[in-house]
Amino acid sequence: MGKIRFGLIGSGWRAEFYIRIARAIPDQYELTEVLIRDKEKGEKFAETFGVKVVNSLDDLMQSNPDYVVLSIKRGTVTDYLIDLFKKGIPVLCETPPGETIESLEELWEQAKKYDAKIQIAEQYFLQPLYASWLKVIQDGKLGEVSNVNLSSLHGYHGTSMIRKFLNIDFDNCVMYGKRFSFDVTETYGREGMLFDGETFSCRRDRLTLEFENGKVAFFDFSDPAQYHSFIRTRQLTIQGVRGEIDDLTVRYLTPDNVPVTQELNRIDLGRYSNQEWSHFALMLGEEFVYKTPFKNARLNDDEIAVATCMLLMGEYLSTGKPFYSLDEALQDTYLSLMMEEALNHPNIEIRTSIRAWAEA
Repeated sequence: MGKIRFGLIGSGWRAEFYIRIARAIPDQYELTEVLIRDKEKGEKFAETFGVKVVNSLDDLMQSNPDYVVLSIKRGTVTDYLIDLFKKGIPVLCETPPGETIESLEELWEQAKKYDAKIQIAEQYFLQPLYASWLKVIQDGKLGEVSNVNLSSLHGYHGTSMIRKFLNIDFDNCVMYGKRFSFDVTETYGREGMLFDGETFSCRRDRLTLEFENGKVAFFDFSDPAQYHSFIRTRQLTIQGVRGEIDDLTVRYLTPDNVPVTQELNRIDLGRYSNQEWSHFALMLGEEFVYKTPFKNARLNDDEIAVATCMLLMGEYLSTGKPFYSLDEALQDTYLSLMMEEALNHPNIEIRTSIRAWAEA
C-alpha cells in the first residue's frame, strides 16, 4: 500500500492526534488539508499547527484525499456523516457516530441508501495492551471465555471491549446497576501533573450485563478520574474455562493440564541506556503477543491505535475488509445508551432489543 493521503474535518483535542501521526510517520501518512468552517478559527489553527486549512468541504476535496477523517462534536456528527454519504466521500469517523437511538437508526438507513464507505475509529482494541489481551484469548489459552470484569474504559469504548473479549455479536442482554459518587484528589489532567491537593466528586458506575448466551460482563468506571489519575488505575479480569487474565498476569493450563502463570512484558525502546524512543512490543513468556506496525515511531499507545485505524481504513478501501464497521459501532453506542438508562433507574433491569443494523 502506498502513502495514505487523508483530509481532516475538525479542530478539537482528538483531531490533533491525526496531525501528530502524519508528522511522526510521514512515509505512510499525508494530511492534505483541515476543514474548519469558521475562517478566523481556521486561520489561528493553521498558524498554531502549521497545516493548510480550508473552510468548505468542496475545497477540502480539491486536494483529492483517499478518505476524510471526521472528528467533530458528538451532537453534530450524524448530520455531517449523512452529508458525506450523499457526496460519496469515504470517511473514517471518530466515535461515537451518534448520541440517540433515533440518530443511530437514521444513520444506518442513510448508510444503506447511499452505500456509504465508512469505518469508525474505535481505537482501544488496537492499543498494544488491549490487543495483547485479545491475542491471548484468540490463541485459546483461556478456553471459552465466560465473564469479564472491565474497569478502565467508559461507555461505548467499554462495550466495544466487552463484546470483543466475550466474542459477542448482537446478542441481547439484561443490564442493571447503580451510579455512586466519591471524593478523589486530583493528580493530573491533559495539561500535566497537579500538586495542589484539591479534591472533587467523582462518579463511579457499576453495572452487570447478562447476555442471552449466558456470558456476563461486570462494568466499573470512575469518570473522569480513571483516565487522568495516578491513584485510580485500570483493572481487568477475564475468565475462561481453562484460564484467566488478571491485568498483566495470565494463568492457563497446558494441553496436559499443567498450570502456568506468566506476565505480560512490555518492550519499549529509549529507556535507561537505550538511545531510541518508541514502543516495540509486548511478550508473554517467549512469545510476542503484539508488535507495533510503526517501527521506531514516537507515538504513545493511543496514537499507535489511531494510526492503526488509519492504516486499516486504507486497507478497507483497497480490499473491502472492515475493521470496525458501522453496525459494530452502532451496537456499542446503543449498549452504552442503554447503560445510561439503567444507571438512571438504579438496580432496575433494563432489556436491550434487536436493532435494524443487527438484522442485516
